[in-house]
Amino acid sequence: MPKVNQSEINDVAWRACDTFRGVVDAENYRNYILVMLFWKYMSDVWRDHRDAYLKEFNGDEARVARKLARERFQLPDGCDFYSLYAQRNEADIGERMNVALAGIEEANKAKLEGVFREVDFNSESKLGQTRDRNARLKLLLQDFADPRLDLRPSVVGEEDVIGNVYEYLLERFASDAGKKAGEFYTPGQVSSLLARLLAPKKGQTICDPTCGSGSLLIKVGRQADERDFALFGQEMNGTTHALCRMNMFLHGMDNFRIEWGDTLRNPRLTEHDRLMKFDIVVANPPFSLDKWGHEDAEKDPFHRYHRGLPPKSKGDWGFITHMIETARERTGKVGVVVPHGVLFRGAAEGKIRQRMIEENLLEAVIGLPANLFFGTGIPAAILLFNKGKTHGDVLFIDASREYKEAKNQNLLTEEQVRKIVDTYTAFQTVEKYAYRATPQEIADNDFNLNIPRYVDTFEEEAEIDLDTVKADITRLESELATVRGKMQAYLEELGV
Repeated sequence: MPKVNQSEINDVAWRACDTFRGVVDAENYRNYILVMLFWKYMSDVWRDHRDAYLKEFNGDEARVARKLARERFQLPDGCDFYSLYAQRNEADIGERMNVALAGIEEANKAKLEGVFREVDFNSESKLGQTRDRNARLKLLLQDFADPRLDLRPSVVGEEDVIGNVYEYLLERFASDAGKKAGEFYTPGQVSSLLARLLAPKKGQTICDPTCGSGSLLIKVGRQADERDFALFGQEMNGTTHALCRMNMFLHGMDNFRIEWGDTLRNPRLTEHDRLMKFDIVVANPPFSLDKWGHEDAEKDPFHRYHRGLPPKSKGDWGFITHMIETARERTGKVGVVVPHGVLFRGAAEGKIRQRMIEENLLEAVIGLPANLFFGTGIPAAILLFNKGKTHGDVLFIDASREYKEAKNQNLLTEEQVRKIVDTYTAFQTVEKYAYRATPQEIADNDFNLNIPRYVDTFEEEAEIDLDTVKADITRLESELATVRGKMQAYLEELGV
């Protein structure tokens, strides 16, 4: 059987979006496309396994039904993609699609309850009046029936083809989403960098308290081991929460717990009225979030803000504090993406920062290039905390000047990611790139973590040889005089 062409499958899935472009907002058609992909995947797996069981049991439907009852997902009769594709010309196709998805949710309540809540295939406000809506839904079903989008395990094999398609679509949607992109997607190269910096081990628990669509969480998990780890997360946006759960399933990661809610106001990852503790905590939280929950923080039942309350208009240290408090004592690691203001802003933030440093929690500060993240061009940094530090120093890395320019945003290449990871692992000063600072040096800087205070990237300009410059000027003036003379002679010949 020919090898599956990942690029071709990606392109077919992306072209399905043409059905909605110019008609439905990108934020809305993203949900329709990703739900359709998940639906098609479940249907292809079900069909593939049913065919295999029919062959194994010589067409004995009773034995096939018992075997299918133990499948990862249940598809009630008439609820699979192909049943709806066969009805694509029906006048109420949108309502039929809704009923089928509701049936799938009900049959898989423990796993899929609420996953399709934001998608209404019969919505006039989003998909148009009946005639136009039916035409679009017919095209959508035809697009996903494309033979090149065959997601049966017997065709795509054990490779993570379907997970890759989902990630590809998420990144394309993020590229188109403007400021809202950062709410659900962290660029792949940044996720890979964080995963390699945190270096999770087999069997560990990994949490992202602002998990978005789950891509960062999945990357960190994969760094530990293909399957032997447990993923936890919380996401405030209901639509994105659903995307995250589908993303987990499509990557074959059923060992997860993703909660829906506001992490700072209402942390849901708790046990016995206490915050759960994790081996690795990683996040790319919203930058400088206003109205993050300051009014309730002083009475926080989990006592997360004992180092001080972050300011009302900037929630960065609120997220960092939560992450520190949920990292396992004596061994937990934290990796968080932050705006540069977190490194040097004073007042309440300065006091929290000082306490973190004095407790010897901060391990590294890594400056990233500008324009890496969807929705913002500002440069960001990564803070690494370690509750098992064996020394008191902090490593500063300035990677802000090393990137590859692309059409819409900058990128980190594999070589640049490796350089950052290798420098962090070595934990030594590198001229004009990294500096290992002592606690006293940081204290002498009033606990300001602004990277240029520690990493000197100044490049001296070459000395100017004035005699050479003077000689060049004299030569150029002579050449100019000669040219002017020739021009004058030509003009005189022409009688001008």
